[in-house]
Amino acid sequence: MKTKEEILKVISEVKHPAIDYSLVDLGMIKDIEIDDTTVSLTFVFPFPKIPIAESLINSIATPLKNIGYTLVPSIILMTDEEKAKFIKMETDGWKG
Repeated sequence: MKTKEEILKVISEVKHPAIDYSLVDLGMIKDIEIDDTTVSLTFVFPFPKIPIAESLINSIATPLKNIGYTLVPSIILMTDEEKAKFIKMETDGWKG
């Protein structure tokens, strides 16, 4: 079984498709829990019903699957403070 640090390293390499930061750096991933074959984690989105939610979830599920884990995602919304940080990073790292 991989450690939390090993899993975090794998998912930290996944960048947002439109922002030049990883999902981890953007504060979009938290509450990582690992058991024998699954990784449960929470996606933290800035707004409800974002159109690329499924794509973002799959962008984490794929590298986890490649190392033998199944993703069990949950979704919550960012707090106002988290959203402000996200929007600043989005502005700074926008790839357009």
